[in-house]
Amino acid sequence: MQIAQGARPDLAALVTAVFAASEGAAEGAVVGGLVRDLLATTPAADIRVFCATEAGETLGGVIFTRLDFPEDPHRVLLLSPMAVATARQGQGVGLALLRHALAALRAEGWDVALTYGDPAFYGRAGFARITETQARAPLPLRMPQGWLGRSLDAGAMPVLRGQSRCVAALDRAELW
Repeated sequence: MQIAQGARPDLAALVTAVFAASEGAAEGAVVGGLVRDLLATTPAADIRVFCATEAGETLGGVIFTRLDFPEDPHRVLLLSPMAVATARQGQGVGLALLRHALAALRAEGWDVALTYGDPAFYGRAGFARITETQARAPLPLRMPQGWLGRSLDAGAMPVLRGQSRCVAALDRAELW
């Protein structure tokens, strides 16, 4: 398996299929559409994409976008979305992909990664539940137990000051 930075042409289709299989066709369409929007509308300085491949096949992908906290000096990224091909789930692809991406982001000088997802999975990569006192989400959270964060260095997750702003493609209440 190879992991590299950069989007693959079939990433949106992979994400659509994975989310449709686990959450239903409507959710698959929403998250696949989000990937297309993120890739088409997010400035290059504000997005990082990593994909895992094997024999030319995309096994998984993860997208990080800038999450701006204007009142705070930390450089923060939001992980959303992430998907691993259904047939390859449970084989370590997702965790390897995520660990590789986090190390690359740390090397680029990013300070914090946040996500809104499954605490059991993301906890294996060092994410922990956080409150909106620690880091305010850009929009109201429907499931606050899924708000997760981690420092990208050896330190503790910092408290991030002020309201956050996400990239345009994620600035939709139904995603939160």
